[in-house]
Amino acid sequence: MMNVSHTYQPYYERPETYIVPLIFALIFVIGVVGNGTLVAVFVRHKAMRNVPNTYILSLALADLLVIITCVPFTSIVYTVESWPWGETVCRVSEAAKDVSIGVSVFTLTALSADRYFAIVDPLRKLHATGGSKRATRLTVATAVGIWVLAALLAAPAYIGSYVRAFVVNPTTQFLVCYPYPMEWGDNYPRTMVLIKFLVYYSLPLAVIALFYVLMARHLVLSTQNVPGEMQGTQRQMRARRKVALTVLAFVVVFAACFLPLHVFMMWFYYSPTAQEDYNGFWHGLRIVGFCTSFLNSCVNPIALYCTSGIFRKHFNR
Repeated sequence: MMNVSHTYQPYYERPETYIVPLIFALIFVIGVVGNGTLVAVFVRHKAMRNVPNTYILSLALADLLVIITCVPFTSIVYTVESWPWGETVCRVSEAAKDVSIGVSVFTLTALSADRYFAIVDPLRKLHATGGSKRATRLTVATAVGIWVLAALLAAPAYIGSYVRAFVVNPTTQFLVCYPYPMEWGDNYPRTMVLIKFLVYYSLPLAVIALFYVLMARHLVLSTQNVPGEMQGTQRQMRARRKVALTVLAFVVVFAACFLPLHVFMMWFYYSPTAQEDYNGFWHGLRIVGFCTSFLNSCVNPIALYCTSGIFRKHFNR
């Protein structure tokens, strides 16, 4: 058991006790309806089954995974003082969360690479990864590989997560779902926080940024050749640029949603005085990061609705 050093405030006196469940209820409803409709549209309409949409389908499935397996259970973390669901749900929810994050960020990276080659090398794109059966097999294999990789990276969360007791005072203790087992060493939590920041956030976003910088550079340089291009090729390039902007919207949403959580976790585990400096600001940032990390699972369909006329038409129907 671990002692809690800061002043304890009963849950019924905290505003987040009442606000967080409402936010999670909205996340659940919007996420299930939005991602469920997105999956249904892709399954029902053959015109939607292309390379980028296959990856977007994978994103929607990852979002549905975390919404169904995590949101109903973790929504009460700031509402009740002890984790009520037991160790099995704790393990499944922690692992599912890591799987969903991994699938999301790795799929966004693959989408960015796909858009880069579609715009920079369209002839190779049409031959290797366009609308052919070879392209479909390659895309499906990549998507499945991403899920397998994400599941492997989430294995420590499933194996190590457990219900841990925290002592408030000699007469009060509460239980939390904790993903860092004490027997794995004192440095394990700090190591995992850093690995997650690098693998699930900063490194993939750096790769994505590189693809988009190179893409932008190519588009700027290619404007000199536009007058000599065929009209059909220009239309095709405009369509591909529009898809690239859609992917960029997904990336920006992901980066914004997970930034507060990573900032808090890196500060809390790497600042020597975090326990003493923990105040209202850091407590608020922790709650904001907690909520926005799950909010990411319901905003992708909204972003797609705003940027894709075809999806918007099918969704309205």
